[in-house]
Amino acid sequence: MKYGEAIVENFDIEKDFEIWPNEHKRDYVVKVTLPEFTCLCPRSGYPDFATIYVEYTPDKWVAELKAIKLYINSFRNRHISHENSANEIYSVFEKKIAPKRLKVVADYYPRGNVHTVIEIDSEKMGK
Repeated sequence: MKYGEAIVENFDIEKDFEIWPNEHKRDYVVKVTLPEFTCLCPRSGYPDFATIYVEYTPDKWVAELKAIKLYINSFRNRHISHENSANEIYSVFEKKIAPKRLKVVADYYPRGNVHTVIEIDSEKMGK
């Protein structure tokens, strides 16, 4: 196994999702685009591909970018639905950094003539 594969395969959300103190008092928005998200369909096992958008206004913490990348890459061999993957990503950010505002959009590539977009936004749906 190559070193990158081992890092992704052994990613532990509790110890490897690194966060840093937010050093700024003003509100600002962090926007992260992850265009190479993959997971496996829980029914067929076929790969699903998506672009994940994470947008948040930090409170006391920010997420380290490499940790985000490794976390997102850890989905690649998991059998998980579109809805569950988006909700898990939202919940991880909510739990780990407790931002003032959080939005996650999972824009899945069409498969079988179906295009799915899952959006979870704390401003629209309540925290």
